Amino acid sequence: MTTEFFSGSNWEQSSGPFVNVQVHESDCWPVADNSGSGTKDALADGLHPVIAIGGRTAADGRPLNLTGVVVSFLVGLTVPVGIAQVNIADGFIVRNYVANVLTYSGGAANTFETAPVVGQPVYVDDSDDLAAGVTLSLSPLNDADVRNPLAGYLWYCQNEYANATVGLANTASTFDGTLADELVQQEYCILLINAARELT
Repeated sequence: MTTEFFSGSNWEQSSGPFVNVQVHESDCWPVADNSGSGTKDALADGLHPVIAIGGRTAADGRPLNLTGVVVSFLVGLTVPVGIAQVNIADGFIVRNYVANVLTYSGGAANTFETAPVVGQPVYVDDSDDLAAGVTLSLSPLNDADVRNPLAGYLWYCQNEYANATVGLANTASTFDGTLADELVQQEYCILLINAARELT
């Protein structure tokens, strides 16, 4: 499985919208900062994880965190302060790694989705069972039974719409097959949304 956040030219699956904001790396999770602390990979330019912005605990408002996708990343020239450009726009579609875990028990992944569907909720998840490059799962709670912020919904990628283009029938879809009844972490497209606006 992956050991770094999503990269490559096909991370961006829609032409917009863009609402890019600058965020200190230390306010983003579940990424590690460049000092080596944190729970996942250190950010670098060219990597595009979906992340949450804000407190990591329920008391700090974790379930209502803003979410978005990292567009670019810069470490300061004189001090190692990382600044991420994060797109927090509703409706932006990105390709990212998603774990098929639905629930945890005793701190470990317990039940799994074997047939994901379009529109299924996706959450920012900092659980230890997820690989280093994976920040998303299908579980509303993490492995400590703390509520995860909603990142968006599983969606079709640009090449997954059947018969969508003239002369080129796109029929292969991530949703055509089934997954093993175990932890599987694979690429999906996600329609991002900031549910915090609706939950407050």
